[in-house]
Amino acid sequence: MQTKYSKVKQVIKSRILDGTYVPNQRISSENELMKEFSVSRHTIRIAIGELVSEGWLYREQGAGTFCADRTENQNRNPSVKKNIAIMTTYISDYIFPSIIRGAESYLSQHGYQVSLYSTNNDIENEKRILENLITQNIDGVIVEPTKSAFSNPNINYYFNFERMKIPYMMINAFYDELEPVCLIVDDEKGGFVQTEHLIQKGHRNIVGFFKTDDIQGVKRMKGYIKAHRKNQVPINPNHLINYNSEQKKTKPMEELTKLLNNHNEMPTAIVCYNDELALQLLDVLREKKLQVPEDISMVGFDDSFLATASEVKLTTVAHPKTEMGERAAKMIIGLVENHKKEKKVESYIYQPELIIRSSTKEISTEK
Repeated sequence: MQTKYSKVKQVIKSRILDGTYVPNQRISSENELMKEFSVSRHTIRIAIGELVSEGWLYREQGAGTFCADRTENQNRNPSVKKNIAIMTTYISDYIFPSIIRGAESYLSQHGYQVSLYSTNNDIENEKRILENLITQNIDGVIVEPTKSAFSNPNINYYFNFERMKIPYMMINAFYDELEPVCLIVDDEKGGFVQTEHLIQKGHRNIVGFFKTDDIQGVKRMKGYIKAHRKNQVPINPNHLINYNSEQKKTKPMEELTKLLNNHNEMPTAIVCYNDELALQLLDVLREKKLQVPEDISMVGFDDSFLATASEVKLTTVAHPKTEMGERAAKMIIGLVENHKKEKKVESYIYQPELIIRSSTKEISTEK
């Protein structure tokens, strides 16, 4: 069980890490902290004393207690390898090993150590990792944002990176309010390309599945809608399925089962948020004795190893994966080593390319 003084200590430390307290700023007085935490003066003094001895705070006689400037203690021996942190939503799943491999290989070749972190697409995990990174001798950070479709409560940590002159860049998505250097795929165009391919093959009842707690899913859904509008194909509201990270192993399969059980809602084609989802939906189709593409066409996204892992060879949108990792490594090195403003590191957007295999077929457009 956490003691009272350790709770006070942790809250003050978090305020330093997220930039609420900046270097040389006076923190709340003992009386204010006693009132805030409903604890004794003795408890406050123990917490403050430990933070002072650990270098987080310093006291000035008669003036109060102040936030220490820890950046002064972060100068290191130039012979020590520089350290780049890579923080992604996942590490060992799906396309992430390829992205990380590309970055790690390039960084290692250029004398950088690499530290890997996974948020599991969880905001609290992201917060803990960011706090950890700020306390370490990190020279730069490659970030894949967590739940990027939403306003991020950890935004102050990124401001703290900026104050500490620790460069960061974002891959696959970005927090729009920060306007960071980023490396992304044009997901809206990707969703458009997926959907228009099916429309051009005569499909009109196209169900789209999109994970919308990440901005990639929101943009791919926007592309799906745009393709229908451009080709003057009405969208059945029941054919637009949204789900989040916590629902990804259940909701899409349940929703597809409902559609397949209702002959009035029966789709002829499926647009999938990614290849991983496509394989999960394939299991539902198999249970219903439906074949791809004979009974229903399907398009994935990412051209992952899963695209050709089953008897169905998926038509899918390419994702640069390893190349993205390598380019991200080059960009973060540029940010770390760039001391001249004229050598500005620019964001980059990959244009989607449809890889056509055998999971879609042309159908009659007769009504």
